[in-house]
Amino acid sequence: MTQATIPVLAGMRELSARFDVFILDQFGLLHDGTAPYPGAVEALQRLQQAGKTVLLLSNSGKRSAPNEERLVKLGFLPGSWSHFLSSGELAWEMLEHTLVGRSGPLRCLLIARDGDRSAVSGLPLVLTESGADADIVLLSASEGDRFDLGHYRRLLAQAAARGIECLCTNPDKIMLTAAGPRFGAGRIAELYAELGGPVRWIGKPFPEIYSRAMDMLGRPDPARVICIGDSIEHDIAGGRAAGMATALAVTGIQETTSAADRVRQFEELAAPDFLLPAFRW
Repeated sequence: MTQATIPVLAGMRELSARFDVFILDQFGLLHDGTAPYPGAVEALQRLQQAGKTVLLLSNSGKRSAPNEERLVKLGFLPGSWSHFLSSGELAWEMLEHTLVGRSGPLRCLLIARDGDRSAVSGLPLVLTESGADADIVLLSASEGDRFDLGHYRRLLAQAAARGIECLCTNPDKIMLTAAGPRFGAGRIAELYAELGGPVRWIGKPFPEIYSRAMDMLGRPDPARVICIGDSIEHDIAGGRAAGMATALAVTGIQETTSAADRVRQFEELAAPDFLLPAFRW
């Protein structure tokens, strides 16, 4: 597999003529965390105006509503997407179902970012600061731009030694920050496993989130669905495993990936059906 053998499209107009349902990543495809990518707001509107169904599928440990609010603050127009599903929302639903009828709350060690508590809001969980007395670890985000892995090793070692399950709701191993690429929550989850603790992965590329996405979409024909994102490991591998077409945008994490490494990932993980220079019309 070489990059030269994959069709390179000018923009979303060509894909709009081929597919009815679009499953889109957000961070690294639509925006960089601070502003929309050039043309992204318009492209999203054009898909909606063309009658396409758009589901935004994100490996954010935050629930869906805070993510949608953030998109509006960044300048995206409400109504230019049909559905939003984050890994944090899926995890919240799973926990709510699991905890129904429980006699007492679970003690939860929550690892989040910027003080976010949406991942546990409304759930019968008591937050704890230590892995020594946690009943569950919920890993929703990384602050790899503030701390090193040693910080997380010290925080998690006791919980891992006790065999406490860790729910990783953001499988991304690398995140883009103002200071450049840093390790993501997925890398912290790998560390937890290295320490001997059990990890349950929730989000792309794992099948549960795609199954939930298809439920939200009304179970369309997978042949009419395309998944688009900037991560080969998550967006492309996950979409292909779910039986859908995929397109890789050379933005976001791909801006820090060499062409040689990109081809290596195509061979080792999954190759997309199409390449896009960016998410634009």
